[in-house]
Amino acid sequence: MSFPNVDDLLDRAGFDAEESVLTRRQAEVLALREQDIQQATIAEELGTSRANVSSIEASARQNIAKARETVAFADALSAPVQLTVEAGTDLYDVPNRVYSACDDAGVKVNRTAPELMKLVGDAAGDAVHGREVRRDITVTVTTDGTVQVRE
Repeated sequence: MSFPNVDDLLDRAGFDAEESVLTRRQAEVLALREQDIQQATIAEELGTSRANVSSIEASARQNIAKARETVAFADALSAPVQLTVEAGTDLYDVPNRVYSACDDAGVKVNRTAPELMKLVGDAAGDAVHGREVRRDITVTVTTDGTVQVRE
């Protein structure tokens, strides 16, 4: 397997260094990792250490997580449905609370109760354990019915 052209990968993905939360080097490493290229191989090609490539990749993934959280926060500010699910709530009670809040706001959610429970459980991470909500979480629903969960 030949080493891919990083510039081509970034161009195809639409990377713009002036608009991105990633540095060019972070974008390069992520683009290569998405091609299933090992960190050691990337390090050799870029003339650096595997530990440095690992650090660059970790920083890039943290930046992406922060960017996603920022977008979720911005979306939540304008979401017509904002529901706090308090610690101690049974996860099985969450769908009815979401549906009720959506009915009040005139927003349609295209998710079944089991889908909502899974989405909330997965998105809340360790704030939900089993059926128990352990820490307050916020569930928002946008006008197009997109459900987001934040701690």
